[in-house]
Amino acid sequence: MQSLSARPAARWLNKVPDVTLAFWIIKIMSTTVGETGADFLAVNAGWGQGVTRALMAALLAAALFLQLRTRRYTPWIYWLTVVLVSIVGTQITDLLTDGLGVSLYVSTGAFAIALAAIFAIWYRVERTLSIASVDTPRRELFYWVAILCTFALGTAAGDLATEALGLGFSLGAVCFGALLAAAYLAWRSGVNAVLTFWIAYVLTRPFGASLGDLLTQSRTYGGFGMGSASTSLLFLSVIVLLVAAAQIGAGNRARADAAE
Repeated sequence: MQSLSARPAARWLNKVPDVTLAFWIIKIMSTTVGETGADFLAVNAGWGQGVTRALMAALLAAALFLQLRTRRYTPWIYWLTVVLVSIVGTQITDLLTDGLGVSLYVSTGAFAIALAAIFAIWYRVERTLSIASVDTPRRELFYWVAILCTFALGTAAGDLATEALGLGFSLGAVCFGALLAAAYLAWRSGVNAVLTFWIAYVLTRPFGASLGDLLTQSRTYGGFGMGSASTSLLFLSVIVLLVAAAQIGAGNRARADAAE
């Protein structure tokens, strides 16, 4: 879906990275970290749900502040924000389901309606939903609100499929992976790039969560038994390496632009 990339002449006007294979790898891994990281802190580290939610919300607020203050796409700030949005989005759905007893059917439907409303207002105001045009403060605010909602929706939909409907994490990962492949094939066939991007963006959340469960759950339950800590550390390491490469590339482009 690289047709969504910003034009070279407007590279630094856009606050969102080009949509490449690395983009999707980091996105999926950040989604998995959101699932496994929140569980590790709340359960394994013994922080509890309340402390974990408060800390992650505070860190997300700080990261968003940095992101909104920057005047150009800065890889480490952007992806730090995405990882934290992933964790907080997961916690919002978990709070509704586990803390308040809201049905997954209800939360999935509610988040779907909320996301549709965000897109409708965003398009009515800006006349575009393309992430290649996130080049004003107002568009960036729309973008991050939509991103948070996609993570909450993806969490609810993923839990609905794997738990309420009984697919399990193995079959869930296969099903959501197949849907992602279908979105890619639709894009390759000429279906609107913006539409297929947002569909894929929502689907990466339940796919990443199912993948995380598959890796962390014990072999008794059909998982690989890697544990939350090992899986989070592994995926965070890959994210750091890819983001570091993007940061170096961004710095080189900035110096090249300054020299012209």
